[in-house]
Amino acid sequence: MKAVRFVGVKQALEMQDIPIPEIGERDILVKVKAAGICHSDAHYRGGISPVKPVPLTLGHEVAGVVEKIGKQVTNVKVGDRVCLHYNITCGDCYHCSTGNDQFCEKVLMLGHYTNGGYAEYIAIPARNAIHLPDEIPFEQGATLMCASATAFHALKKSRIRAGERVAIFGVGGLGQSAIQLAKAFGAIEVFAIDINREKLNLAKSYGAIPVNARDVNPVDEIKKLTNNKGVDVAIEMIGLSQTMKQAIQIAGVMGRVVIVGLSSQPIEVNTYTEILGNEVELIGSNDHHLAELPLLVDLARRKILDTSKI
Repeated sequence: MKAVRFVGVKQALEMQDIPIPEIGERDILVKVKAAGICHSDAHYRGGISPVKPVPLTLGHEVAGVVEKIGKQVTNVKVGDRVCLHYNITCGDCYHCSTGNDQFCEKVLMLGHYTNGGYAEYIAIPARNAIHLPDEIPFEQGATLMCASATAFHALKKSRIRAGERVAIFGVGGLGQSAIQLAKAFGAIEVFAIDINREKLNLAKSYGAIPVNARDVNPVDEIKKLTNNKGVDVAIEMIGLSQTMKQAIQIAGVMGRVVIVGLSSQPIEVNTYTEILGNEVELIGSNDHHLAELPLLVDLARRKILDTSKI
């Protein structure tokens, strides 16, 4: 079969002929119909995050049709439309047993530590398959498994409640999903902070209040729009120390700040006035859980979450 392979840092990807993978008794073989390109793929190619083994088939946002099933597989059948959870986990370690499977001690991420979906076929444990309704195109099913799933998990971590105000820093694929999900969870107002007018216009179409950080100071603007109360939930999806600090600064009394964006830079925070004074919580959000994905797909099926324009 044909596969797009990572062969080395800062080297061009190669189209190679490799064998169709074999499957075990609890695995399935999926004919790939769509595989998304994620920003993390650029990190791999640039050497920011190591890939092993090399060569490796990239692609962790995958959807397709079940081609073959192992003898012990009962949750899917040949011909089913599926999208794939990209973390292959053991199911037995401490983190898997407590429901935090993204921290599995033996985790293998598709397209990072094991062959991914930039190929005609992919083999994967059957438990990683999420049924994809006919109403959802394969392309959208694939991207649901990454950007939308990460946004969903971040909002769950925020403990968002109906009637709360939310601010989203960065309205790319993750942010646009986060806006819609926040509205679905009952947010009374969602502020979208970015510097890209096209993205802000899309955010507005999804019901957000756009704040262009090129034109205004987002902290001052949001405090003005909320009568100086700030927001209940701020989610940072950019990965800059500046925007992380701004997310903390706009959090109101008992506010929760969720950090999703990746950055190795420190944040300079006045712990008294910006954290302790209002009892602000700073929360990290890493990836998502397998158990969250069926509900996410159902939200897309019911048109509550629309990823067609993302």
